[in-house]
Amino acid sequence: MTQMQDSRLDDRWLAAVREDFPLLRSGGGSLAYLDNAATTQKPTAVLDAIVDYYSHANSNVGRGYHRLGLAATELFEQARETVRRWIGAEHPDEIVFTSGTTAATNLVADALGRRLVGAGDQIVVTAMEHNSNLLPWRRLCEQAGAELVVVPVNPAGVVEIADFTAALGPRVRIAAFSHVSNVLGTVNPVREMIAAAHRHDVVTVVDGAQAVPHRPVDVRDLDADFYCFSGHKVYGPMGIGVLYGRRDLFSTMGPYQVGGGTVKGVSFEEPVAYQPLPSRMEAGTPDVAGAIGLAAALRYVDGLGWDALRAHDADLVRGAVRELGRLDGVRILGDPGHDPSGIVSFAVDGLHPYDVGGHLDQHDIAVRCGVHCASTFLDSLGLVGTVRVSFAAYNTWSEVERVIEALGTVRPGFWTTEQPTTRFL
Repeated sequence: MTQMQDSRLDDRWLAAVREDFPLLRSGGGSLAYLDNAATTQKPTAVLDAIVDYYSHANSNVGRGYHRLGLAATELFEQARETVRRWIGAEHPDEIVFTSGTTAATNLVADALGRRLVGAGDQIVVTAMEHNSNLLPWRRLCEQAGAELVVVPVNPAGVVEIADFTAALGPRVRIAAFSHVSNVLGTVNPVREMIAAAHRHDVVTVVDGAQAVPHRPVDVRDLDADFYCFSGHKVYGPMGIGVLYGRRDLFSTMGPYQVGGGTVKGVSFEEPVAYQPLPSRMEAGTPDVAGAIGLAAALRYVDGLGWDALRAHDADLVRGAVRELGRLDGVRILGDPGHDPSGIVSFAVDGLHPYDVGGHLDQHDIAVRCGVHCASTFLDSLGLVGTVRVSFAAYNTWSEVERVIEALGTVRPGFWTTEQPTTRFL
């Protein structure tokens, strides 16, 4: 990756990015928004795409033989093609639109898991999983009489490939794991984990919600069986997400939900004939505007350039780790600077994360506090929660400085004798 060397060029790039986000120009102008792992702000390009659809092409898709219906269908399928290219899938019908990562994981658990997993079988997850990639598999195990196997996480907050491989065996049917931890921002060796699972004929399901905003993802290069993410974490709308699945695996799955758009024809006597992929996995009226907005978001990220985004991400994460580390009583969790993915989580000795987050809010700084829907992971770390700072393309070094300064007033004597250094983008 080529680092951006000219700080004046960095300033121009960042200023132009911030101009793309209306919230940062208006009511949120004084807000340091550092809660991007929960959801990102939306650029004008995304908002315009959604408004343009509702203004000029609003119609249901797939079955309307009139101008608006055909236009809406074309835009919807163009969005699918944009997603296909963006994650490197081979076929458009390997892309299923869902309401988000949670819905995508539940789809695989129900439509594939119920057929694949039986009594005495095993499903492997890791100790760091978000509830969206834990509870569907736990419920499936409870219903099928299967066993949930949990792979530990090392002190740096990463799954060791040796530990993961040791959990695989003849009874394992599915392995589900995060690409990037939503708590620590650490990156798992997903390519090696997938390869290990495939050597045991185990189907893999990857939660990519925190990966796709911060790094290019190629599902064929990873050799993923299923890969899912949410649009709202990558500058797209809420309520839209993606499930990628290999065509050969998808073709073995019946519909997750049934209803309009999923069938070729229905009678009261004959077996139901379902539509081919992806229609049979997208029952009812889809979020057409959401898909169009998501496609606009992905094009926007492409326009920013991955070299610039990765360099910016690394600068903010590593700088935040360095400066937070100068504060007495602050513990950085994991090793987020090793392969930065936009997240830095920390704990403050003697203070509840909610108290720290409330204090930062008083300084007009938005962060996320608590267990981040991963309470089992926080329990394993012996923590009641963390304070999570998470970055996006529009965040600045001055916002990191504001966090450091605000933390310095959270209680008397908080500063060490060594004051933070100043850096500017």
